[in-house]
Amino acid sequence: MLTFTLGTFAIALNHLLLISALALATFVGWRVAKRGGENPESALFSLFLLGMLAARVSFVIAYWAHYRNDPWQIIDLRDGGFLAWPGVIVLLLAALYRGWRRPGLRRPLGFGAGSGLLFWLLATFSLTIYEQGTRLPDVTLVNAAGENVKLSDYQGGPLVINLWATWCPPCRREMPVLENAQHQRPDLTFLFVNQAESMQSVSTYLETQGLSLSNVLFDRGGRLGQAVGSMALPTTLFYSNDGRLLTSHLGELSEASLARALENFDTPTAATPATSATSTTSARKLPCPASAIC
Repeated sequence: MLTFTLGTFAIALNHLLLISALALATFVGWRVAKRGGENPESALFSLFLLGMLAARVSFVIAYWAHYRNDPWQIIDLRDGGFLAWPGVIVLLLAALYRGWRRPGLRRPLGFGAGSGLLFWLLATFSLTIYEQGTRLPDVTLVNAAGENVKLSDYQGGPLVINLWATWCPPCRREMPVLENAQHQRPDLTFLFVNQAESMQSVSTYLETQGLSLSNVLFDRGGRLGQAVGSMALPTTLFYSNDGRLLTSHLGELSEASLARALENFDTPTAATPATSATSTTSARKLPCPASAIC
């Protein structure tokens, strides 16, 4: 499961874990402060924001080449571009400084921040282990020719699977980024799995937007989203050669966040079977105009 869904509301599990960690830290700090000391609620919240800022700045610095031509993207947090460990280090150093300056805050702040960080680390580690144990679902989809194809037919090389819909604004914003990556990385197989829309509406959208995508598939019943445990769009899944889920991204992808996700494939073991993946995919391609669905 990649998202927590309640009715029409869906939130990524990693975001929910982050919020839960802050809530736990605030509760523990408040309970400890009742026995003596200052309430660390405001301090914990400011430390949380400082850690998030440090994580974002670190990500931007690390992937500056992708932000250089469009600096406004730096403040667009929707791409989920954060580096966790710099944020954690800055948070801990700031907590030590706060405790040194305000002795009455030391014990509540220490217990609060410590419990929140421990919960987040354990929960994130467990979620990562769970994701990496997930395999490529054996779901039947429909290709542009109206033929039934199994998702497992594309296994044999690294896969990038994007779940999207034309009515989804972040899906539309990230589509040129994915289109560009598909052309730049022929060693990877990109599958664009449309969720519950007609072929005609998707074809019209791609043509009017001037998008040239290979491997557009149709999931009329939304079964793939259910199989991977994500009810949110867009969702992008990254699978290894043997069909093991390497990582996932819920929400809009930017050039920087996609580049980071594709680093999972920049290893000799991931790149070796690329010829097999290309030949498997090529066998399913049909000649078509540049703006049509392939």
